Amino acid sequence: MTRPLAALAAVAALFFTAGCKPKSDALVVGMELSYPPFETIDPSGQPTGVSVDMAYALGERLGRPVVIENIPFTGLIPSLKTGKIDCIISSMTDTPERRGSIDFSEPYLSTGLALLVLKGSDVDSVAELDQPGKTVAVRQGTTGEVWSRAHIKNAQILALEKESAAVMEVVQGKADAFLYDQMSVWENARRHPEKTQAVLQPIREEKWAIGLRQGDDAFREQVNAFLKEFRAGGGFERLGEKYLSEQKKAFREQGIEFYF
Repeated sequence: MTRPLAALAAVAALFFTAGCKPKSDALVVGMELSYPPFETIDPSGQPTGVSVDMAYALGERLGRPVVIENIPFTGLIPSLKTGKIDCIISSMTDTPERRGSIDFSEPYLSTGLALLVLKGSDVDSVAELDQPGKTVAVRQGTTGEVWSRAHIKNAQILALEKESAAVMEVVQGKADAFLYDQMSVWENARRHPEKTQAVLQPIREEKWAIGLRQGDDAFREQVNAFLKEFRAGGGFERLGEKYLSEQKKAFREQGIEFYF
């Protein structure tokens, strides 16, 4: 990196659009800006987070200005396939199902599915959750929903569009657990310490990667080269310290391997 990420972000943020037509040479990156600290919007209305910094760094590596399109998560793959965006950097898990319609870069982060449960709950595993009369909340279109429908046979699955709605089901005692990624589970338990607790041991491990259109092998090679160089240059380590220092400490205390 020839410039600090903060300075690069300040320049690239000029290309964050809300319906404006991007320049023809721009790298148009799709993400849902509702998942801090990976992809969100800062108080001034500009995109920020781990994925945002990655997008800007990729644009610099390719010599292209960056346009970030804020798209609902379920709309990201259709937007990529129709050419509205050039790639997806939005905490997206590389799965066989998704590979049926798009390609992925090499993985850049490892995580896992975990449980947010009621404070004092006896549920600390899927086996205890998958019982008649139990309810598990999931977010629509995520790997949590896909995994639940394939593996949970006895509990009721409640699929909701918004993460916040799924969390409130647990907070209000309407659901026994929310199945989602470890980072979000940890963060939501911290937001609702009187009502919830996190069961962070991963139910299944996942890999996040950059989503790409099928058949664009040259672009995939460029993206993979960027990820390799970014990692070797300490880019992911810097992002971890910038955005995830508290999380890294909490996971280390529980003996859970952390991400990058």
